[in-house]
Amino acid sequence: MSVEVEVVREATDEVVEAVSMLLPQLSGSACAPDRESVTRLLRSDANTLLLARVDGRAVGMLTLIVFPLPSGLRGRIEDVVVDETARGHGVGAVLTEEALRLAEAAGVRTVDLTSRPSRQAANRLYERLGFRARESTGHRFVVRP
Repeated sequence: MSVEVEVVREATDEVVEAVSMLLPQLSGSACAPDRESVTRLLRSDANTLLLARVDGRAVGMLTLIVFPLPSGLRGRIEDVVVDETARGHGVGAVLTEEALRLAEAAGVRTVDLTSRPSRQAANRLYERLGFRARESTGHRFVVRP
């Protein structure tokens, strides 16, 4: 299976449809995005949306966020999802490796990500790619329920 990854630059109908198809496979509580929300995501200088395709069909996505802090330029990977029909074929690895390549090219010092413990295959993948678990407590404040 040959996986091609592209940096998404425009909220085309195909991109909006792909994000709408993939996002519910990641989060049952996420709202289906419309063109405006995908456009807003793409317009942010901090965000890079990667879309993976196999035989021209969108099968995965990942968002790389790069942001400056007083301690240096940092990166974060969010919303990694691979279509259930394409899981286990290396799509997540190709997406993550491309995100890490882009982060390094941007001069990022570290790249963080979080993954639920129940996502065992994803966690094994991240460890194979060199991510290490950190001693940290995550906190979340919900601004709007």
